[in-house]
Amino acid sequence: MGSDIKSDVEYIHTNEALTFMQGVKDCIPTLLGYIGIGIAAGVIGTSAHLSIFEIGLLSALVYAGASQFIICAMLVAMSPPSAIIATTFIVNLRHFLMSAALAPHFTSYSLLRNVGIGALLTDESFGVASLRTSKGLPINDRWMNGLNVTAYITWIMACMAGGWIGSWIGNSEALGLDFALTAMFLALLVLQLAALPSSKLRHYLFLIACTIIAVYILSSFFSIYMAVLLATIICAAIGAVTEK
Repeated sequence: MGSDIKSDVEYIHTNEALTFMQGVKDCIPTLLGYIGIGIAAGVIGTSAHLSIFEIGLLSALVYAGASQFIICAMLVAMSPPSAIIATTFIVNLRHFLMSAALAPHFTSYSLLRNVGIGALLTDESFGVASLRTSKGLPINDRWMNGLNVTAYITWIMACMAGGWIGSWIGNSEALGLDFALTAMFLALLVLQLAALPSSKLRHYLFLIACTIIAVYILSSFFSIYMAVLLATIICAAIGAVTEK
């Protein structure tokens, strides 16, 4: 009993000690990814005939690498605005899943604070927060805001820098910049899997296999974007049910 009380006290103390600046520091290891992908997104934006200001505005309002790549591709293909908006909404639905996964850690905060945290949540910041919670370490709003705001500012600046660089590059696809986002997600996945115990690793590998199979099957009936979304929801549900 005494050891449990001591552990609870240490947990609360650690949680209270987390500051905005600590969140900034914990975000630094991921900044190389934000900068690399942001520059690539800016270059792709230039290829879609967007100005540097428009690239910056897109980065600030959409703030999602995958969606920005898709938007630029659809602009080049002269897709109607309704299709671009609907596709972006579908692709970004995964943020609801990520926010829901972290929500239990922020139940003591107001709705406004939770909206602020969720609005700036990205795959990378979710990965950093999830890695921390998987180790039994606490997170709070100050730490999360430091993580999110640092990433947000870096992303906008990187995208605008990429827009400037893009004016000097002829064919961005020839340099493999369109694969940058996929490479970043693979790196995040490897880091997540490497930190897992063997029992959870087998479970996660099983879910990854299920997701790949589900995407392959669903892509026969839906667009690839919808297939990825549906496969994610289905396999997340399977993971929640089967996790011990």
